[in-house]
Amino acid sequence: MLIDTHCHLDFKDFESDRDDVIERAKRADVGAIINVGSSMAGTKESIALAEKYDFIYAACGIHPHDADRVRDDDLNSFRALLDNKKVIALGEIGLDYYKNVSSKNNQEKLFRRLLKEAKDKGLPVIIHNRDAHEDTLGILKDVMGDSIKGVMHCFSGDEDFLERCLRMGFCVSFTCNLTFKNAGRLKEIAKLVPMDRLLLETDAPFLTPQAFRGKRNEPGYIKHLAEEISRIKGIGIEEVAGITTENAKRLFSIC
Repeated sequence: MLIDTHCHLDFKDFESDRDDVIERAKRADVGAIINVGSSMAGTKESIALAEKYDFIYAACGIHPHDADRVRDDDLNSFRALLDNKKVIALGEIGLDYYKNVSSKNNQEKLFRRLLKEAKDKGLPVIIHNRDAHEDTLGILKDVMGDSIKGVMHCFSGDEDFLERCLRMGFCVSFTCNLTFKNAGRLKEIAKLVPMDRLLLETDAPFLTPQAFRGKRNEPGYIKHLAEEISRIKGIGIEEVAGITTENAKRLFSIC
């Protein structure tokens, strides 16, 4: 069994065939899917999907791109959604200094507020970090302390950033961009991640594996990532599947 710990089935990319995509994931031995909210609307839709399918779970999040638009009323509504029994994490949240769709100041304010919600609720966090390594870790430590339960989603840092994330207690997840022909550097980083801290994710509909480049990604393709991890680590795919599944169950309290 494999677990896709991060996808966005609520996105419009899946409007025409969402049920078929979910059925294909089941046939591909995907035993659980975490659908990750990245907006108020997306969070509500993620919860609705989780309530419809027993093997789908929801994470509640507001992406840093939305930070300029978030109001206090939104955050009050968001807080109420966290009590749903299918919500198993808070994310994706974080900082994005690559596109800077929202101001850095508003991104940081939103990040702090959402981290506080996660701390108050005892939920693990799913962190989006793009070109914001220092501020991301600084804010995390300031709000959450030295030991944090969560995952650095779609990891893109160097060896130093990886070491610091691991010291803070984070798990690390890679997406199917690890299968790309030009992913040599990323594969070297993946080799350094201890197996007991490693998670798999598709980030669907984005970052389709090399074998399907140019097409939409979907949870059923997670096996291609597991196969790549198997090659990188020099272990069998069954071992990769078993360890990463147990890691996900432990982090997100999935039975």
